[in-house]
Amino acid sequence: MNKRFLVFLIAMSVSGKFAFAQKTESEKAADPDSTGVVNSALLPSVAPLLLFDEGKEKEEKKEKKKKARKNIWFGIKTQRGYTRRELRGQSYLEYFNYTDIAKTPDPYIRDVYWYDTRDKSIKTSGYTQGTGYLLHGPYERVINETVVESGMFYYGTKHKTWMLFDDNNVLQDKNHYNEGWPEESRISYYDQSQGAIEEIIPIQYSLEEGNYYYFYDDQQVAVTGEYQYGEKVGLWTEYWDTNNTKAVRRREIQYQEVPYTKNFRPYIRAEWDKDGNLIYRREL
Repeated sequence: MNKRFLVFLIAMSVSGKFAFAQKTESEKAADPDSTGVVNSALLPSVAPLLLFDEGKEKEEKKEKKKKARKNIWFGIKTQRGYTRRELRGQSYLEYFNYTDIAKTPDPYIRDVYWYDTRDKSIKTSGYTQGTGYLLHGPYERVINETVVESGMFYYGTKHKTWMLFDDNNVLQDKNHYNEGWPEESRISYYDQSQGAIEEIIPIQYSLEEGNYYYFYDDQQVAVTGEYQYGEKVGLWTEYWDTNNTKAVRRREIQYQEVPYTKNFRPYIRAEWDKDGNLIYRREL
Protein backbone atom coordinates (compact mmCIF):
# COMPACT_ATOMS: atom_id res chain seq x y z
CA MET A 1 0.00 0.00 0.00
CA ASN A 2 1.24 3.49 -0.85
CA LYS A 3 2.86 4.99 2.27
CA ARG A 4 1.33 8.41 1.65
CA PHE A 5 -2.12 6.86 1.38
CA LEU A 6 -1.54 4.88 4.59
CA VAL A 7 -0.52 8.03 6.47
CA PHE A 8 -3.65 9.76 5.10
CA LEU A 9 -5.89 6.95 6.38
CA ILE A 10 -4.31 7.06 9.84
CA ALA A 11 -4.69 10.84 9.99
CA MET A 12 -8.34 10.61 8.96
CA SER A 13 -8.96 7.91 11.57
CA VAL A 14 -7.42 9.98 14.40
CA SER A 15 -9.28 13.07 13.21
CA GLY A 16 -12.55 11.16 13.19
CA LYS A 17 -12.03 9.86 16.72
CA PHE A 18 -11.20 13.36 17.94
CA ALA A 19 -14.30 14.83 16.34
CA PHE A 20 -16.45 12.08 17.83
CA ALA A 21 -14.96 12.72 21.29
CA GLN A 22 -15.60 16.42 20.94
CA LYS A 23 -19.22 15.77 20.03
CA THR A 24 -19.66 13.47 22.98
CA GLU A 25 -18.29 16.05 25.41
CA SER A 26 -20.57 18.68 23.89
CA GLU A 27 -23.55 16.39 24.30
CA LYS A 28 -22.58 15.70 27.91
CA ALA A 29 -22.37 19.42 28.64
CA ALA A 30 -25.90 19.86 27.34
CA ASP A 31 -27.21 16.92 29.38
CA PRO A 32 -28.25 17.98 32.92
CA ASP A 33 -27.86 14.35 34.04
CA SER A 34 -24.31 13.96 32.77
CA THR A 35 -23.02 14.73 36.25
CA GLY A 36 -24.58 14.45 39.67
CA VAL A 37 -22.51 17.37 40.97
CA VAL A 38 -24.79 20.36 41.45
CA ASN A 39 -24.69 23.89 42.85
CA SER A 40 -23.46 23.75 46.44
CA ALA A 41 -25.84 26.48 47.68
CA LEU A 42 -27.40 23.98 50.09
CA LEU A 43 -24.21 23.22 51.98
CA PRO A 44 -24.28 24.01 55.74
CA SER A 45 -22.89 27.54 55.33
CA VAL A 46 -26.48 28.58 54.69
CA ALA A 47 -28.31 26.15 56.98
CA PRO A 48 -31.78 27.42 57.91
CA LEU A 49 -32.20 29.56 61.01
CA LEU A 50 -35.43 28.71 62.80
CA LEU A 51 -35.69 31.35 65.48
CA PHE A 52 -39.18 31.38 66.97
CA ASP A 53 -38.50 34.12 69.49
CA GLU A 54 -41.66 35.27 71.27
CA GLY A 55 -39.78 37.81 73.39
CA LYS A 56 -38.44 39.50 70.30
CA GLU A 57 -41.95 39.68 68.83
CA LYS A 58 -43.29 41.46 71.93
CA GLU A 59 -40.54 44.07 71.74
CA GLU A 60 -41.28 44.65 68.07
CA LYS A 61 -44.96 45.26 68.81
CA LYS A 62 -44.03 48.03 71.25
CA GLU A 63 -42.12 49.84 68.53
CA LYS A 64 -44.66 49.20 65.76
CA LYS A 65 -46.50 52.54 65.83
CA LYS A 66 -43.35 54.60 66.05
CA LYS A 67 -41.65 52.72 63.21
CA ALA A 68 -44.72 52.79 60.95
CA ARG A 69 -44.56 56.57 60.74
CA LYS A 70 -41.05 56.40 59.36
CA ASN A 71 -41.49 53.27 57.19
CA ILE A 72 -38.92 51.48 59.31
CA TRP A 73 -39.67 47.76 59.69
CA PHE A 74 -37.49 45.32 61.63
CA GLY A 75 -34.82 48.01 61.76
CA ILE A 76 -34.79 48.56 57.99
CA LYS A 77 -35.82 51.75 56.18
CA THR A 78 -38.32 50.84 53.44
CA GLN A 79 -40.30 52.44 50.66
CA ARG A 80 -43.99 52.09 49.88
CA GLY A 81 -45.38 50.71 46.66
CA TYR A 82 -48.59 49.44 45.14
CA THR A 83 -49.93 47.51 42.15
CA ARG A 84 -53.30 47.98 40.51
CA ARG A 85 -55.27 46.04 37.90
CA GLU A 86 -58.85 45.73 36.69
CA LEU A 87 -60.35 42.34 35.93
CA ARG A 88 -63.95 41.54 35.05
CA GLY A 89 -65.25 44.73 36.54
CA GLN A 90 -63.35 44.34 39.80
CA SER A 91 -60.48 46.45 41.11
CA TYR A 92 -57.44 44.63 42.58
CA LEU A 93 -54.92 46.58 44.64
CA GLU A 94 -51.82 45.50 46.54
CA TYR A 95 -50.15 47.84 49.04
CA PHE A 96 -46.70 46.88 50.24
CA ASN A 97 -43.32 48.04 51.49
CA TYR A 98 -40.01 47.02 49.97
CA THR A 99 -36.28 47.41 50.60
CA ASP A 100 -33.47 48.16 48.20
CA ILE A 101 -30.98 46.35 50.43
CA ALA A 102 -29.25 43.61 48.43
CA LYS A 103 -29.83 40.34 50.28
CA THR A 104 -29.70 36.74 49.08
CA PRO A 105 -32.95 35.01 50.08
CA ASP A 106 -32.80 31.86 52.18
CA PRO A 107 -32.49 29.03 49.58
CA TYR A 108 -34.54 26.76 51.85
CA ILE A 109 -37.67 28.91 51.53
CA ARG A 110 -40.00 27.99 48.67
CA ASP A 111 -41.84 31.31 48.16
CA VAL A 112 -39.83 34.55 48.09
CA TYR A 113 -41.95 37.63 47.32
CA TRP A 114 -40.43 40.50 45.35
CA TYR A 115 -41.50 43.53 43.37
CA ASP A 116 -40.58 43.36 39.68
CA THR A 117 -40.23 46.95 38.51
CA ARG A 118 -40.26 45.95 34.84
CA ASP A 119 -43.91 44.91 34.75
CA LYS A 120 -44.86 46.38 38.15
CA SER A 121 -46.02 43.11 39.66
CA ILE A 122 -45.30 40.99 42.73
CA LYS A 123 -43.71 37.61 42.02
CA THR A 124 -42.78 34.59 44.16
CA SER A 125 -39.97 33.06 42.11
CA GLY A 126 -37.09 34.07 39.88
CA TYR A 127 -35.63 36.74 42.17
CA THR A 128 -31.97 37.63 41.74
CA GLN A 129 -30.24 40.73 43.01
CA GLY A 130 -30.73 43.59 40.57
CA THR A 131 -34.00 42.31 39.08
CA GLY A 132 -36.29 43.94 41.64
CA TYR A 133 -36.85 44.56 45.34
CA LEU A 134 -37.68 42.20 48.21
CA LEU A 135 -40.93 42.95 50.03
CA HIS A 136 -40.23 44.01 53.60
CA GLY A 137 -42.87 45.29 56.00
CA PRO A 138 -46.70 45.44 55.90
CA TYR A 139 -48.78 44.12 53.01
CA GLU A 140 -52.46 44.39 52.08
CA ARG A 141 -54.45 42.96 49.20
CA VAL A 142 -57.64 44.82 48.43
CA ILE A 143 -60.54 43.88 46.16
CA ASN A 144 -63.12 46.58 45.49
CA GLU A 145 -61.98 48.60 48.53
CA THR A 146 -62.25 45.57 50.86
CA VAL A 147 -59.11 44.16 52.49
CA VAL A 148 -59.01 40.40 51.78
CA GLU A 149 -55.46 39.62 52.94
CA SER A 150 -52.94 41.27 55.25
CA GLY A 151 -49.61 40.39 56.78
CA MET A 152 -45.93 41.23 57.12
CA PHE A 153 -42.89 40.41 55.02
CA TYR A 154 -39.31 39.98 56.14
CA TYR A 155 -36.81 40.20 53.26
CA GLY A 156 -39.30 38.64 50.86
CA THR A 157 -40.65 35.96 53.20
CA LYS A 158 -43.96 35.83 55.04
CA HIS A 159 -43.46 36.78 58.67
CA LYS A 160 -45.58 36.94 61.82
CA THR A 161 -49.41 36.81 61.51
CA TRP A 162 -51.17 36.60 58.16
CA MET A 163 -54.95 36.94 57.88
CA LEU A 164 -57.44 36.15 55.12
CA PHE A 165 -60.89 37.78 54.90
CA ASP A 166 -63.95 37.25 52.75
CA ASP A 167 -65.46 39.99 50.58
CA ASN A 168 -67.33 41.29 53.63
CA ASN A 169 -64.05 41.67 55.54
CA VAL A 170 -64.95 38.77 57.88
CA LEU A 171 -61.88 36.84 59.10
CA GLN A 172 -61.66 33.43 57.41
CA ASP A 173 -58.19 32.22 58.29
CA LYS A 174 -55.10 33.12 60.29
CA ASN A 175 -51.57 31.75 59.94
CA HIS A 176 -48.27 32.44 61.70
CA TYR A 177 -44.85 32.48 60.03
CA ASN A 178 -41.27 33.04 61.04
CA GLU A 179 -39.17 34.34 58.14
CA GLY A 180 -41.01 32.14 55.66
CA TRP A 181 -41.48 29.06 57.82
CA PRO A 182 -45.01 28.18 58.97
CA GLU A 183 -44.85 28.06 62.77
CA GLU A 184 -46.71 24.74 62.72
CA SER A 185 -43.69 23.17 61.03
CA ARG A 186 -42.19 20.12 62.73
CA ILE A 187 -38.45 20.31 63.32
CA SER A 188 -36.32 17.51 64.79
CA TYR A 189 -32.68 17.90 65.87
CA TYR A 190 -29.57 15.79 66.26
CA ASP A 191 -28.53 18.27 68.95
CA GLN A 192 -30.97 21.09 69.68
CA SER A 193 -28.52 22.97 71.88
CA GLN A 194 -26.18 23.28 68.90
CA GLY A 195 -28.99 23.88 66.40
CA ALA A 196 -28.06 20.68 64.51
CA ILE A 197 -31.23 20.04 62.51
CA GLU A 198 -32.16 16.52 61.42
CA GLU A 199 -35.46 17.11 59.60
CA ILE A 200 -37.81 19.95 58.65
CA ILE A 201 -41.41 19.07 57.79
CA PRO A 202 -43.36 22.18 56.72
CA ILE A 203 -46.91 22.16 58.12
CA GLN A 204 -49.81 24.43 57.25
CA TYR A 205 -53.48 23.77 58.00
CA SER A 206 -52.30 20.54 59.70
CA LEU A 207 -51.03 19.25 56.31
CA GLU A 208 -47.52 19.09 54.88
CA GLU A 209 -47.11 22.17 52.68
CA GLY A 210 -43.85 23.56 51.34
CA ASN A 211 -40.22 22.49 51.05
CA TYR A 212 -39.05 19.40 52.96
CA TYR A 213 -35.45 18.84 54.13
CA TYR A 214 -33.56 16.02 55.76
CA PHE A 215 -29.94 16.50 56.89
CA TYR A 216 -26.96 14.29 57.65
CA ASP A 217 -25.54 14.67 61.17
CA ASP A 218 -22.79 16.91 59.72
CA GLN A 219 -25.63 19.22 58.56
CA GLN A 220 -25.18 18.54 54.87
CA VAL A 221 -28.50 18.22 53.03
CA ALA A 222 -29.50 14.58 52.54
CA VAL A 223 -32.99 14.86 50.99
CA THR A 224 -35.02 17.69 49.46
CA GLY A 225 -38.56 17.69 48.13
CA GLU A 226 -41.87 19.51 48.11
CA TYR A 227 -45.28 18.87 49.64
CA GLN A 228 -48.58 20.28 48.42
CA TYR A 229 -51.75 19.66 50.42
CA GLY A 230 -50.07 16.80 52.28
CA GLU A 231 -48.85 15.03 49.10
CA LYS A 232 -45.32 14.65 47.74
CA VAL A 233 -45.03 16.41 44.38
CA GLY A 234 -42.37 16.91 41.73
CA LEU A 235 -38.78 15.69 41.96
CA TRP A 236 -37.42 14.54 45.32
CA THR A 237 -33.64 14.45 45.42
CA GLU A 238 -31.31 12.42 47.64
CA TYR A 239 -27.68 13.56 48.05
CA TRP A 240 -24.45 11.76 48.92
CA ASP A 241 -22.71 12.70 52.18
CA THR A 242 -19.46 14.21 50.93
CA ASN A 243 -18.36 15.69 54.26
CA ASN A 244 -19.47 19.13 53.09
CA THR A 245 -17.03 19.29 50.18
CA LYS A 246 -19.61 19.46 47.40
CA ALA A 247 -23.25 18.64 46.62
CA VAL A 248 -23.66 15.40 44.64
CA ARG A 249 -27.02 13.92 43.73
CA ARG A 250 -27.50 10.27 44.68
CA ARG A 251 -30.88 9.71 43.04
CA GLU A 252 -34.03 11.53 41.99
CA ILE A 253 -37.52 10.18 42.50
CA GLN A 254 -40.35 11.55 40.40
CA TYR A 255 -43.67 12.08 42.16
CA GLN A 256 -46.92 13.43 40.75
CA GLU A 257 -46.73 16.99 39.45
CA VAL A 258 -49.98 17.98 41.16
CA PRO A 259 -51.49 16.45 44.31
CA TYR A 260 -54.12 13.71 44.17
CA THR A 261 -53.23 12.59 40.64
CA LYS A 262 -54.96 9.29 40.05
CA ASN A 263 -53.08 6.16 38.94
CA PHE A 264 -49.65 7.78 39.26
CA ARG A 265 -46.84 5.63 40.65
CA PRO A 266 -43.58 7.30 41.76
CA TYR A 267 -40.45 6.09 39.99
CA ILE A 268 -36.67 6.54 40.16
CA ARG A 269 -35.75 9.01 37.43
CA ALA A 270 -31.96 8.84 37.69
CA GLU A 271 -29.07 7.69 39.91
CA TRP A 272 -25.42 8.75 40.25
CA ASP A 273 -22.38 7.33 42.05
CA LYS A 274 -20.52 9.27 44.73
CA ASP A 275 -18.28 10.91 42.12
CA GLY A 276 -21.31 12.20 40.25
CA ASN A 277 -21.18 9.72 37.36
CA LEU A 278 -24.57 8.79 35.92
CA ILE A 279 -25.27 5.09 36.52
CA TYR A 280 -28.97 4.89 35.71
CA ARG A 281 -31.61 6.96 33.97
CA ARG A 282 -35.12 5.97 33.13
CA GLU A 283 -35.80 6.46 29.46
CA LEU A 284 -39.38 7.53 28.79
